[in-house]
Amino acid sequence: MVTGTASVTIDRSPMEVFAAVSDITRTGEWSPECTAGRWVGGATGPVVGAKFEGDNKVVVAGITMKKWTTTSEVTACVPGELFEFVVEGYTTWRYELAPVGTGTTVTESFSFDASKGLQGFIYEKVLRRSRSMTKGMQRTLERLKASLSS
Repeated sequence: MVTGTASVTIDRSPMEVFAAVSDITRTGEWSPECTAGRWVGGATGPVVGAKFEGDNKVVVAGITMKKWTTTSEVTACVPGELFEFVVEGYTTWRYELAPVGTGTTVTESFSFDASKGLQGFIYEKVLRRSRSMTKGMQRTLERLKASLSS
């Protein structure tokens, strides 16, 4: 398994942070790659089994290299503690929240199996995707912190 993590401490309660990270319609405000999200299939919010679509793009030196849309399914949802989803049945994304003082440490992580055929090989060995994903998570969390702190 290929994994990556990033963390930040935000001066907000775990429930406030959870409300933000689990509102996938706001992800585009913070993520450098995911530009928009919407609940699909009758889902209206974060519960196990809910599905959503995410619009994504990769920009290099100001040039959009690729755009795509994914479908994800919520696989764990504990308000104030945990929000997790799987993208296209392949990559698991997880937000873990822990109270610290008057705030919350939020840790975002991902995991995927790079041994799964040609896609896994290209994803990790050729594109070194996990490095850019980890950098993107840190940027996302810093932007989330700035948004919730203002």
